[in-house]
Amino acid sequence: MGHREDLLEGAKRCLLAKGFVRTTARDIVKESGTNLASIGYHYGSKDALLAQAYVAMVENVSEAFDGEVGGEPGSLERFTSVWSNIVATMRGPGSMWRLSMEVVALGDQVPEVRDHLARAQREGSRGFVALFTGAPENEVPEEAVDTLGTFYTTLMMGLMAQWTFDPKSAPGAGRLTEGLRQVIEGAAAATGDAP
Repeated sequence: MGHREDLLEGAKRCLLAKGFVRTTARDIVKESGTNLASIGYHYGSKDALLAQAYVAMVENVSEAFDGEVGGEPGSLERFTSVWSNIVATMRGPGSMWRLSMEVVALGDQVPEVRDHLARAQREGSRGFVALFTGAPENEVPEEAVDTLGTFYTTLMMGLMAQWTFDPKSAPGAGRLTEGLRQVIEGAAAATGDAP
């Protein structure tokens, strides 16, 4: 590996061990075996490096979401299957999800990171739509990203918060699916349509 990759891997380890706020540039240099100048040269700043490391970690976790996906696209079975895969990533060591909550809480304190992650979140929303509908990501319309993708991302954020703060009572895929089924039935009853 070159310095760029060494820095990225070192930053990932630091994020998991210390979190975003407590990780210093010196921590990353020590963990990666590089030097301070490498951070600026390859990434521009420590925060930009940490943001890229975080996004890479989220992408690695999101690959586990795909797993064995059952059910027809758009079905409750698909909904259950995908959320089962997502919840399985939360049942293991929770440091990635604790880190995610820290990053969310940082908000305006690190605008460079916030902006980078906001763009990544949009692509995550696109990925959710593809997962649940079976459409290729590059064919997901922007309107679906803005509506359905936002819906799934919001569910994900709430699930992350629950699994981070109270994993013993956090919902699994079955409870999420039952809640969605009740919403569908309630909407159908309100409009006079059969579910």
